[in-house]
Amino acid sequence: MTAEAATVIPALVLLGVALLWALMAAVAQIQCVDAARAGARAAARQEPEHAAVAAAKQAAPEGARVEVSREGDLVRVSVAAHAPGPRALTLELESQAVALAEEAVGRSWPRARGAEEERGPEE
Repeated sequence: MTAEAATVIPALVLLGVALLWALMAAVAQIQCVDAARAGARAAARQEPEHAAVAAAKQAAPEGARVEVSREGDLVRVSVAAHAPGPRALTLELESQAVALAEEAVGRSWPRARGAEEERGPEE
């Protein structure tokens, strides 16, 4: 084995491990996004909070934290998890999804009515 091969092989192995770790982190981030969407849909359908959390945890990576909150007519679900891999390389992955609560669908927004009143009737 030449000296060049002795230095290149460990570098290639390290690069392969880094690419594998990055792929696993990307998959976990996509799972966080999917989990937040699933939880927001469940919360927007007026399901109990524990059902929305269960829906989010079902799609989330293992050990994820799920929070559900409501801000007026909007429901917000946050999902946070650690990227898989060695603890020294752990990233905090997070995603949020917001959905309009079903009981608010079809109501006009006050800002939209105010804007129409300022413009006057259209001809």
